[in-house]
Amino acid sequence: MNKPRYDILDGLRGVAALMVLLYHVFNDAKSFFVWPVTVNEFYHSFLGVDFFFILSGFVMGYAYDKALSNEGSMTFGGFVKRRLIRLHPMVVMGVVIGAICFAIQGFTKWDGTEVTMQAFMYATLLGLFLIPSPTSIEVRGNTEAFPLNGPHWSLFFEYIGSLLYVLLLHRLSTKWLRVWVACSIVSLAAYGLLNEGGGIAYGWSSEPTNFCGGALRMLYGYPMGLLMARVFRQRQPKPIKGPMFLWCSLALIVLLGLPFVGSKDGETIYQLICILSLFPTIIWFGARGIVSGWRQKVVSFLGRLSYPLYAIHFPLVYLFIAWVQKSGYAYEGHSQPWTAALITLGASLLIATICLLLYDEPLRKWLNRNNSKT
Repeated sequence: MNKPRYDILDGLRGVAALMVLLYHVFNDAKSFFVWPVTVNEFYHSFLGVDFFFILSGFVMGYAYDKALSNEGSMTFGGFVKRRLIRLHPMVVMGVVIGAICFAIQGFTKWDGTEVTMQAFMYATLLGLFLIPSPTSIEVRGNTEAFPLNGPHWSLFFEYIGSLLYVLLLHRLSTKWLRVWVACSIVSLAAYGLLNEGGGIAYGWSSEPTNFCGGALRMLYGYPMGLLMARVFRQRQPKPIKGPMFLWCSLALIVLLGLPFVGSKDGETIYQLICILSLFPTIIWFGARGIVSGWRQKVVSFLGRLSYPLYAIHFPLVYLFIAWVQKSGYAYEGHSQPWTAALITLGASLLIATICLLLYDEPLRKWLNRNNSKT
C-alpha cells in the first residue's frame, strides 16, 4: 500500500522541536533564576507540544486508518509493536542521559536538598517505562511527572493518544469524530479560561490539576489531527507549488516566538487561537506543499532529528540551569549565561544527531527487521 509522504510536515516537526529547545533554554529556565536582561523571545514555543499532537493525529490517520480497518491486516498487537519501536528507544536514551546529568548535578533537588539513592533509582525505573513519578518520590523538587527528563510528560500522552487511537478513535465515524473534537474544544477552552493560572501550559507536573491540563491538550490534538486527515483524504486538495515549507515555517516561528501578549486572559485566548485554528491551518497547507531536490533532504533531516532532539535536550538544560544557579552569574549581569546557553543549544543538537545516526535509526531498523520475521 503506497501512502503519501508529507515531507514538509516532517520539516515542520523539526522546526517546532527547535523552537521548543529555544523556549526551554531562554524562557523555561527563568522559572529557576533571573536573566541579566528580560528575555521574552520564543515565549509561546511550549505550544509546539500542541502542534506535535495535532500533527501526530494527522500522520497516524493517514498511516494506519486503512490498515486498522476491516479491510486491513494490522492487529492491535502489531500496531503497539510499531509504536513502541518508533518511540521507546529514545525514551530510554532520554532517561539515561537524564540520570547521568542528575548525577553530575550531585543528586540534589533545586533547593539543595540531597536525594536518596533509592528515590533516584525509583525515578529512573519509572522513567524507563514512561510511568509518571508521584510527588512522594519526586527527586527534582518541583513536582515534575518525569523529573529526570521533564518533556517526557508529552511522550507519555503520546502513548496514551496512540492507545486511544487504536482502541477507539479509528473506529469512530467522521460525524462522531467531529462531535469528539467539538467537545474537546469546549473542555480545553474552559480549562484554559477558568483555571487559576490561566492558559494551557500544563501537563508536566504530577499534581492532578496540572496533569489534567496535559490530558485535555492531547484529547483535543490527536483527534483533531485524525479528523483533518480524513477530510484531507476525502477532498484530495490539489498540491500547491512554491516555497510552502518556507512560508509554513515562518508562520510557525512567528506564532511560537511571539512575546507575552500582556494579560492572563489575552494569553489564554492567543494560545487557544493558535491550537484551535492556526496550527491546523499550517498543517493543512503544509500537507499540500511539494518539496524536492536539496530542500527535500533538508526537511527530511529536520524531521528525522526532531524526535531525538526533543527527547534528550532537557537534561542538558537542567545542567545549564544548575551551573548558572551555582555561579551566581544570572544575578550579577555577567555575559557568561549567554555563552553557556549557546553551548547548551549546540550540545543538544550534536548529541541528538549522534543519537539519531548511531543509536535510534540503527536500533529501530534492527527491531523492525526482527519484528517482520515474527
